[in-house]
Amino acid sequence: MATKPSNTVIDIGISEKDRKAIAKGLSALLADSYSLYLMTHNFHWNVKGPMFNTLHTMFMAQYTEQWAALDLIAERIRALGEPAPGTYKEFAKLTSIDEVQGTPKAMEMVRLLVKAQEATAKTARKLFPLVEKASDQPTADLLTQRQDVHEKTAWMLRSLLEE
Repeated sequence: MATKPSNTVIDIGISEKDRKAIAKGLSALLADSYSLYLMTHNFHWNVKGPMFNTLHTMFMAQYTEQWAALDLIAERIRALGEPAPGTYKEFAKLTSIDEVQGTPKAMEMVRLLVKAQEATAKTARKLFPLVEKASDQPTADLLTQRQDVHEKTAWMLRSLLEE
């Protein structure tokens, strides 16, 4: 039995064109966020060396926070009426973060995470002009929260690289 397409109209004060464009931008943010989550979790599992305990604990706090954020981003995409990407293949096409090859040394992990945190913050920032034009305050709030987390986390990670 075939399912009928939904005829439900979304009338939240944002045009369909803007909703689709915002959802597309949020999909890129979701892909970056998932890539960052996966990288951080991988580094949590594989870090070693004199800073093992500090980095292992820090990475766990970071990937736990990122995991919760994934749902918020995906749910905002759905609230705008679009499907959220949810496969590795889709994320690979959308992300601005390069996949890490092999198992880097601890301080290289930190450098890679700084770069990935900054990339994710930039992806969120790029979406602001469209979100502001569409008066999409819920998405603007989500983007502000994500930028704050990514910029603060990048700063904390950069601090570990200081001599």
